[in-house]
Parts: sequence; structure tokens; C-alpha cells
Amino acid sequence: MEKREGKVLWSKGGSGSDTTRITLPVAWIRKMGITTDLREVELFFDEDTNKIIIQKNYKK
Repeated sequence: MEKREGKVLWSKGGSGSDTTRITLPVAWIRKMGITTDLREVELFFDEDTNKIIIQKNYKK
């Protein structure tokens, strides 16, 4: 398992609501088989462990 550290980017939308983004290494995205044409992912959040899981959406 590879580990990297990053930061959460915060910005305000036009309506004043907060938006967040996290940049992921392109090498990881490529290894997952995500491309500009096939970019749908599924996001899961486990409150018990405070972990976010990102996986390719194979249903599309």
C-alpha cells in the first residue's frame, strides 16, 4: 500500500456554499483504469473508522 499526504482545498461557490476538493495522484487514477471518457467513481464514507473509499464505477 502506498501512502501520500495531501491537503483539502476549500472554496466558496457563487451562492456562498463551501466546496471541497482533494487532488489525487494521476498514477493512482491511471492504475484504477479511470480515463477522461470513463470517469465515474463510487464514494463511500465509513463513520466508524473515518475512512473514505473511492472505487471505479463498473456499472457504467
